[in-house]
Amino acid sequence: MTELRTLGTSGLETPPLVLGGNVFGWTADEATSFRILDRFVERGGTMIDTADVYSDWAPGHSGGESEAVIGKWLKQSGKRDRVLIATKVGMLDGEGGHGLAPARIAAACEASLRRLGTDRIDLYFAHRDDPDVPQEDALGAFGKLIEAGKVRAIGASNFTAARLKSALDLGLRTSLPQYQVLQPEYNLVARSSFEGELQDLCIAHNIGAVPYFALASGFLTGKYRSEADLSKSVRGGRMKALLDGRGAEVLAAMDAVADETGASLAQIALAWLAGQPGVSAPIASATSVAQLDELIGNWDVALTDDQRERLTAAGA
Repeated sequence: MTELRTLGTSGLETPPLVLGGNVFGWTADEATSFRILDRFVERGGTMIDTADVYSDWAPGHSGGESEAVIGKWLKQSGKRDRVLIATKVGMLDGEGGHGLAPARIAAACEASLRRLGTDRIDLYFAHRDDPDVPQEDALGAFGKLIEAGKVRAIGASNFTAARLKSALDLGLRTSLPQYQVLQPEYNLVARSSFEGELQDLCIAHNIGAVPYFALASGFLTGKYRSEADLSKSVRGGRMKALLDGRGAEVLAAMDAVADETGASLAQIALAWLAGQPGVSAPIASATSVAQLDELIGNWDVALTDDQRERLTAAGA
């Protein structure tokens, strides 16, 4: 039986992997996406993470493509009650304005529900902080959605510790809802934005962290190890920065753990992340069923304290 972890105080549970939906309708076509989603549920996965803005960066896209694919799958598969849907608002402009304006939150929620073909969003994230909107206004808008039964729990993504703390303090002083889950960037080679004050805040307030970029856009799979490898992807420039930093040392430490455990580098990266204080489950996406099976394999990787310490030290 796969271990289930509770996401903070939300009551929502997931194994130590949340399926990223950013690829659905983009680098994974509809048929492939359906196969990945079916396999995820078959293997015991529960939470699917998407956003209204996925994938407006692709030529000819305007956002909502991922939600639409997931919605079609939910209707065809009949598996709505077997999964948890997390989506986000705050990066896609549209009806009601932009950012976290209350009218935008309300309109965006309706649009997401329509694309997903469901009557509820299990976890609704503020995709990024909006300093132009008073936090009590944004939280009030989320509260109305919760009261209406359209949203079960809320989370924050890309918030600083100071802004997350001020939102939490508001919730403690008022009847406004609190963010119960945090979605930060966090992985073996990108640690400074979460570790420290933000991580401590999550632990102190029992906020479940579900980090994105868990594999550092593929760097932690071992795909990029030299200058020659950088041409393999449009992400080459970013990969060079990682190699020039502590990336090579991290990969060397991961290689040693891979030799000891027989696990792949992706599985080791996810297992390390899932074992960090305050982290409920990492988010990772797959563009094939085989890739998904590899990612899910992290559930069976039991790192020793020594292995965790060596991996941590390599990127410090």
